Amino acid sequence: MSPPPLYIILDSPFASKPVEPLLEIFAKAGVGWVQLREKTASSKAFFETAQSLVSLCRQYRLTSIINDRVDIALLTDAGGVHVGQNDLPVEEARRLLGRNKVVGVSTHNLKQALEAQRSTADYVAIGPVYLTTSKQNPDPIVSREELKAIRSQVTKPLVAIGGITIENAAGLYELGIDSLAVIRDILLSDNVKSRIQQYLDLAPSR
Repeated sequence: MSPPPLYIILDSPFASKPVEPLLEIFAKAGVGWVQLREKTASSKAFFETAQSLVSLCRQYRLTSIINDRVDIALLTDAGGVHVGQNDLPVEEARRLLGRNKVVGVSTHNLKQALEAQRSTADYVAIGPVYLTTSKQNPDPIVSREELKAIRSQVTKPLVAIGGITIENAAGLYELGIDSLAVIRDILLSDNVKSRIQQYLDLAPSR
């Protein structure tokens, strides 16, 4: 249930490329996990998009993660769900989805990360680690010092998110971050395959 070194988030405002060719590139590159995030669509539209994505992910042997919506993850039989601090609690998501599905949780400081450590979450996301434009009202940036403190006290896999680019990725891996969740720097790249490989080249070998 550990996330791969690169964890790509498909967010509709930044997904200008057709989804299926992207998923094929992800699969061939060894990305492994894809999260669907949709903050503005209706529940019906999100469900329909999720149905399609989950089906394609099965075809390409990718793990599909649904952002926020445990109900949609359950109905589509997605690989898992990622919940935020204001979504359904981790334990309720786990109760609904079961032990064989991925449950990840967003945290924004050491206190929240330690709470996630005590939960049944499979991984702990922390961020934003840099200035981000993918959220309208982002939480305060998590400093490098706090990231170090979180890494020293949290044993679950850590996923960094928020404003990550190929220029700042190496420093996060060096801190012991297990996985980088990336949106813009992948989806808006002129050469997605090459950009993915750049990230994977920076990641520590497992």
